[in-house]
Formats: sequence, C-alpha cells, structure tokens
Amino acid sequence: MKPCLTAALLAGWSLVGAGAAAERADRPNVVIVFCDDLGYGDLGCYGHPTIRTPNLDRMAQEGQKWTNFYAAASVCTPSRAALLTGRLPIRNGMASDRRRVLFPDSAGGLPPDEVTIAEALKPLGYATACVGKWHLGHLPQYLPTRQGFDSYFGIPYSNDMDRVADSPKGREAFWDPKIEYWNVPLMRDERIVERPADQNTITKRYAEESVAFLRKNRDRPFFLYLAHSMPHVPLFTSDEFRGTSLRGLYGDVIEEIDWSVGRVLDTLRELKLDRKTLVVFTSDNGPWLIFNEHGGSAGLLRDGKGCTFEGGMREPALFWWPGTIEPGVVADLGCTMDLLPTLCTLAGADLPADRVLDGMDISPALLGTGPSPRDAMFYYRGVQLYAVRQGPFKAHFITRPAYGPGKPETHDPPLLYHLGHDPSEQYDVAAKYPEAVAAIRELAEAHKAAMQPGEPQLEATIK
Repeated sequence: MKPCLTAALLAGWSLVGAGAAAERADRPNVVIVFCDDLGYGDLGCYGHPTIRTPNLDRMAQEGQKWTNFYAAASVCTPSRAALLTGRLPIRNGMASDRRRVLFPDSAGGLPPDEVTIAEALKPLGYATACVGKWHLGHLPQYLPTRQGFDSYFGIPYSNDMDRVADSPKGREAFWDPKIEYWNVPLMRDERIVERPADQNTITKRYAEESVAFLRKNRDRPFFLYLAHSMPHVPLFTSDEFRGTSLRGLYGDVIEEIDWSVGRVLDTLRELKLDRKTLVVFTSDNGPWLIFNEHGGSAGLLRDGKGCTFEGGMREPALFWWPGTIEPGVVADLGCTMDLLPTLCTLAGADLPADRVLDGMDISPALLGTGPSPRDAMFYYRGVQLYAVRQGPFKAHFITRPAYGPGKPETHDPPLLYHLGHDPSEQYDVAAKYPEAVAAIRELAEAHKAAMQPGEPQLEATIK
C-alpha cells in the first residue's frame, strides 16, 4: 500500500463499523466494463440498426439502462482518472490544454495520493484486478499495481501510440491496420510480455483474463476493472468476428466486445455469483468521428470525442445486478465519477474526508429507493469549463470543434439548449429562458471560484 494512502486511511478515512464492515457477507462484487471511444448510438439497445449486441441488450433488459449518463471528460486520460477517483480531472492534474492525454514520452501519471476505487475497496478484503487499457501513467510508479490493483494485464496507453516510423503515412495505416504498424506493449503487472501486442486477439485475451480472475476469486469479494482497448482506432478483431457484422470492421469490433461481456456474465451465472455482483458497462468518451466509418456513432447527439457537446461525453450506461436492481430505463443524471462514492456506500466504506469529491452516491436510483442526487454536470475541455448542465438545461459558455483548426468561440450570453426537448443541441433557447441562463451562470461562477487545480501531470516529458 502506498505510504500516503496509509496516512490517509489513518487520518482522514473512516470505515463504517471498521471491524463489522470487514466481516459483512453482503458486500457486492463489482465489475466495471469500460470501453474506449464507444458512441451513445453504437449498441442495439441504444438504437443502432445494424450492430448486433445480444448480450448487452439482455443486460439492459435485465438491469437498468441510463439515458443521461456521462463521462467526466471527452478524451481518454482525464476521463479514466475521473472514473477511478470520483474527482474532476482538473483537481488531480490529469487535464491539460496543451497535451490532452498521456503519451509514451510522458513523465506524469495519476498522483500517488489519489484514492482509486481499488484502494477504497481493498481494506474491506476485496481482490482487485485491472485488465485492459490503463492510460494513467506507464512509468512504474503510476501503473495499476501501484494504484490499488493486485494485478494488471493490458496495454498501458492508447493502442494507436508507439507508431512505427515506416508505417503508412497519415490515416492510411488505419484503413487497413497491421499489428506491426504500432509497437505498443502488452504488460503483465509491471513487466512487458509482448511487443508489439497482437491486437487481433486483444479483446479475446482480455475476456479470458477476466474470466480467470472471476474463477480464482469466487470465494471472496472482488473488483474487476475491465477497460477494453477497443473500439479506439486502429480497429482489430479476432478471426471469429472479422467480416461478420453488417456494420463492417467497426461493427465486428463492437460485436466482439459484446461477446466478451457475455463471457463475463455467463461466468458469473455459472459460479452462482450473478446475484452477488454489480456489473457496470459504459465508456470513456464519445465516438472518434474524424475516422469516418472506423469511428462510431453518437446517435441523435451532437458531435463526438474531443468536444463538450453531448456526443462527446454522454455515454451508454448499463447497470446489472439480478435480484437487487429492478429492470428499467433511468432518465436521471449520472456520471462515471459517481461510481466511487456509490460503490463505497454499497460495500460499507466511508469516503475519504480529506479531499473534494465530485462524484455522488447514486445508489438510491440503482436500488429504487429514490432519485439520483445529481442535478448538474460540468463539461471541461482540458482545464477550461466550457459548459454546464443543470436539470434539463445546458449552457455553453465556450464551444470548439472536437478536432481540426477551429478556435474556441466564447458565447455571452451562453448558448442554451433544453436537452429534454432538444438532445441534439440544435435550437438555442437562451432568449426564451433567461432565468435558466442566470441560474446556470451563477452555478458556474461559484464552481470556478471554489476550484483548486492539482499539480499538472500531462505536460512533463521524459528527459
């Protein structure tokens, strides 16, 4: 355990009935399946007409499908930091306007004094594993094994990094991707075991690793963080799925992810752990639209990965826990940051008392005892607050295209959209609802005045 975390546990973190909580028999197992660049409209249960996702569709029918659930950022690194810590990325330095994510030459990572979901659950006896993409620092001091996970198997950053110099230029390499074009490492714990990683089999191997972890830890509480490298480009899939989807290669990739989720759920049923396990399925940000048919779809939402329109940050979100979560569709607001406080509540752990958390306990909505407490979302691009949602209204103070040459455009008064009436953000209603503009402006100013950014982590490079 990290020394600073030990101090935090002793000084600022109390466990509900410490001894009693450690012996609770009703602590749920937890599985979080986190995709990379999956769009709001990419699953059958969210309306895609040609991608077949029978396992996720069944998960949606047997559990909850949330329609207003968000990632905390529109790109990989800050979004993943927010999920694991329950905090906006600006608070822990995992956001930047200059380098939006970590790269193979980055010197930083998730600060050691941050408390991850894994570190929150380990004192209660949970076995913890990270399988898949990490992207929170590839140097030894930042790897999952230093952040509360007992084991790690995966690619430490995005699968399009470590590009080989003599690979085809520009985007040509992505249209017909080959393993040898990207020299990305596959790691087990803190050791590279394959380079370049065979990405054709990566989704299948992540599933196999996850199933092995479930079997190994069937007799104790566990937390599995399964973070798929796909459908981030370059797109790879195994022989069994290649060429089988009506949606082409992108559909092949999603359908293999669906298969992998089926493997996890079937294993839980086989081990008779399904009624003891909460499974969450969501993604880190919206689809990477600049890659044409190799990118996904945000459905009726505007734009995609990289921006603060809805398509960049609103995500599919499924919650499955047979016998505990009643099936249904939830329109309440939720966010990946809410997972840490919610899991702490369900497991019987108090939250860290020595830091600001942006996540909220959404267990009332999951358990059917009340609504989600979340009423607002703050949309950051890097370290700048671009937009705020309060209830059904969303105000854009700054807009900017996700990628390309476009510059930030400031709006005063802000653009205002009623997301219940206009989820595609097409019709500015600021003149019609001045009271909503005033309320969100006040909320935004109070938020910015209280914000204390953390030490920047994304800009320093290895010398």
